[in-house]
Amino acid sequence: MDNKVALSSMAMDLKRAALGWHRNSNMVAERFFLEAIKRRNEVDDSQVSQHIKDIFKKVENFVHISDTSEKAENALMFSTLIQNFVLDSSLKSHQNISK
Repeated sequence: MDNKVALSSMAMDLKRAALGWHRNSNMVAERFFLEAIKRRNEVDDSQVSQHIKDIFKKVENFVHISDTSEKAENALMFSTLIQNFVLDSSLKSHQNISK
């Protein structure tokens, strides 16, 4: 799968998990979190920055966080960071094509 699609899907799944944890719908949140981890495993690590790899490690450590509010905040933050990475990468590749 294309990294852009996998990363975008991961970001969306993390956002849905964040909403679930925020609303105390823990079963829904955990399901979307598992989907985010599945998408993470589809990403080719050689094509992402070290910053994104660090985010992956932090996301995978969510299992050790018991406070659902903290999980929700972190999931939303990491979702946004991943989404911004994808958008920035898309803009850069589009600019290279235009030249």
